[in-house]
Amino acid sequence: MPSSKFENRKFVSVDPSKCTGCGICEYACTLEKGEAVWNPIRSRIRVVRMTPLFNFALACRFCEDAKCVKACPEKALAQSEKTGILMVKEKQCKGCDWCVQACEHGGITIHSDTGKAIACDLCEGEPKCVEFCPEEALELISTDEDAEKRFNNALEKLTAETERLTTTVKNKDWKPLLADAEKRSMKVTEKLEALNKKATAKKQK
Repeated sequence: MPSSKFENRKFVSVDPSKCTGCGICEYACTLEKGEAVWNPIRSRIRVVRMTPLFNFALACRFCEDAKCVKACPEKALAQSEKTGILMVKEKQCKGCDWCVQACEHGGITIHSDTGKAIACDLCEGEPKCVEFCPEEALELISTDEDAEKRFNNALEKLTAETERLTTTVKNKDWKPLLADAEKRSMKVTEKLEALNKKATAKKQK
């Protein structure tokens, strides 16, 4: 395994073959970061919905050769020497968007209200997106190779899964589809209830 210049580099990675595009990770993120509204556009992790069979979430990878840091004309971005976690110097950030354009992984964005750059900070080592994902599609990994492998494996499964779904629909065999949809709905409901409890507890503090 290639060595990393960051001693404790870890980042959130998605398995697209498990991701349903439900967006719970985005809501968990905005709640954890104290956003007034659970708005996905303010999340540090972003869901990309390609098709019913292929969805994925993007978050900062804390790159060893971070193009966003190099691209920033205001020198508003820096990285932790141990973890590579991106740090935004808000007073220097002008919201120019250069970092967003430079990032190859969709891991940084501009906050809709503050106009400042935002990125995943791993929630002090316990990312809430991972904790609340109903399909367990997110996990912490340490190398780009592992992330790409998960993505490519999901792509390889896509053709077979598409054929399976096409056959099921053509045969009007709704029972397995409905059963699967119900299971996923129950998982989403459980996670939403847990998030609501957490939000209520925060308000009461």
